[in-house]
Amino acid sequence: MITIHHLGVSQSDRIVWLMEELGLPYELKWYDRGDDFLAPAEYRALHPAGTAPVITDGDLVMAESTAIVEYISQRHGGGRLSVHPDDPDYPHYLYWMQFNNNLQSVLFIKIAVQSAGMEPTADNIMMTTTGRREEGIYRALEQRLGESEYLGGPRFSCADIMSMFNLTSLGMLGARAIDDSLPNTRAYVERVSARPAYQKAMAIAGPAASRPAG
Repeated sequence: MITIHHLGVSQSDRIVWLMEELGLPYELKWYDRGDDFLAPAEYRALHPAGTAPVITDGDLVMAESTAIVEYISQRHGGGRLSVHPDDPDYPHYLYWMQFNNNLQSVLFIKIAVQSAGMEPTADNIMMTTTGRREEGIYRALEQRLGESEYLGGPRFSCADIMSMFNLTSLGMLGARAIDDSLPNTRAYVERVSARPAYQKAMAIAGPAASRPAG
């Protein structure tokens, strides 16, 4: 059985969601963040990268969301939530599986620059480049969701599981709000967040969830 090592308020909630969508059994092991909001030493010791999420599957210890999601879908879920390479939407699936890293890198650059006290002026090449990249990412997202009900094609897939954290929870760190300025994206978030497996996963391991008693 797969064990999900869940760090509270982290991207590991998407692994719980995936397991609920696939109807697969799993064990959830909860880790609380420290007073500094960072992962505890016990969690960082699980994998050399020290990042969330982490799963164990027998002797396998695996990190990195994209890899974990595709591994579980293919190895344990019969590829049900993956898009096959022969599918016309396969290139879209690949692109949107990587979307979360692109958007997060933009946000973290903005946070780092602002923390350094740099002003977002026109002659600040770092902020100008980051702003353009952010605008392009949301433009591509909005365009895609005007063409397709889901990011990886006409049916729900791992690409949607990978992307929702960035459109919801990432707002806690200052990511752009998904509002009326992004109508296709807003409708998509509402549509996906209504899925029973998503709601169950967020109740178990989402940002507002807490360590189970006992």
